[in-house]
Amino acid sequence: MRATLMYGAGDVRVEEVPDPVLQEPTDAIVRVVRTCICGSDLHPYHTMPASGQGSPMGHEFLGVVEELGSEVAGLKRGALVVAPFAFQDNTCDFCREGVQTSCRHGGFFSTAQAEFVRVPQAAGTLVTLPVGEDSPLLPSLLTLADVYGTGYHAAKRANVDPRTTVTVIGDGAVGLLAVLSARQLGAQRIILMGRHKARTDLGIEFGATDVVAERGEEGIARVRELTGGDGTHAVLEAVGYREAYEQALGVVRAGGVISRVGVPQYEEGPLGWGMFGRNLTLTGGPAPVRAYIDELLPGVLEGTVEPGKVFDRTIGLDEVPDGYRAMDSREALKVLVRI
Repeated sequence: MRATLMYGAGDVRVEEVPDPVLQEPTDAIVRVVRTCICGSDLHPYHTMPASGQGSPMGHEFLGVVEELGSEVAGLKRGALVVAPFAFQDNTCDFCREGVQTSCRHGGFFSTAQAEFVRVPQAAGTLVTLPVGEDSPLLPSLLTLADVYGTGYHAAKRANVDPRTTVTVIGDGAVGLLAVLSARQLGAQRIILMGRHKARTDLGIEFGATDVVAERGEEGIARVRELTGGDGTHAVLEAVGYREAYEQALGVVRAGGVISRVGVPQYEEGPLGWGMFGRNLTLTGGPAPVRAYIDELLPGVLEGTVEPGKVFDRTIGLDEVPDGYRAMDSREALKVLVRI
């Protein structure tokens, strides 16, 4: 089959690799229908050391079940399914507590930008979709694999509700869907910090009430000005760089919550009196997307939300290297890959 491999920073190739096969009786083999490039894929695209052996890429996909292990229940061959970016049995104590990304028998996908994927713990991971593989809903359904659930996780962990003022840091797909999620949870004031107009315009469509293009101290001052000097109750940080975290500390209101869902590219950050003295809460983490799919799916199927609008370019599998370049240069917000 054809699959995407990264050989180092900026070096993405589509090559022939062996087809995946069932390895455990709890596995499934899924033929990929749609996959995509994630903002988090750009971190290794910037920093991965060169290697003679490529690393497979991709963790978001919709597909059709082709093979099932002997112990997989509740799934049928030929069904269209969505997979969270992490696989899980969905029965262990962590899964039952809603932290499927810490499943005792789980892990994370890294081979989804390909024609086929082996899915461990298939019964607990795959969710059957009641549409065909030609449905116009596929882009929005694909966001359930990661970015919509991640934006929703940011808002849920920050306890966003109708009384909550919110700042979202980052105008990538996750940040924009954090805006959408905060609006769904009732927030009336949502400040989006981003400086790419096409993206922030979509953020306004999703529910942002204000846009702040400034960064750093200027951005902090602007958010403070918009909130009477106090900052917002919740800050949803969807970038992952230390500068974004420090910006979050600058715009959060006393007693507020910083919810980080951008994959952190730093190991140290301020945790002293600036956080302690203001009774701030720091939360977030990799989204247990499986915990949210059942809740978010009906709105997508009914068309009351269209998270798939974050995809602004569609390519074929052989064009994936160009898709990485387009996202890295900010020519594309999020690239959809049609297999």
